[in-house]
Amino acid sequence: MSDTVARRVVAHGTVQAVFFRETTRKTAESHGVTGWVRNRGDGTVEALFEGAPDAVEALVAFAREGPNAAKVDRVDVEDAAPEGHDGFAVR
Repeated sequence: MSDTVARRVVAHGTVQAVFFRETTRKTAESHGVTGWVRNRGDGTVEALFEGAPDAVEALVAFAREGPNAAKVDRVDVEDAAPEGHDGFAVR
């Protein structure tokens, strides 16, 4: 798709052990967004979102809030090249 965009995000704060990855997966699937999400060793959560611009921006907005138990202090967002994922994976 020529209208596919990708964003790489890194969420900082209380974002691990609060179901951030699983909630991100469910939210991505409900918006038709592909990519992945993973915990990083520094306590952050990193994700790559690919899809239609509005859907990807909805996922970026979700990452800024996170699930109910999360306390997101900051989200770094950068444009990325689409990688052509078929679904959304928790890594």
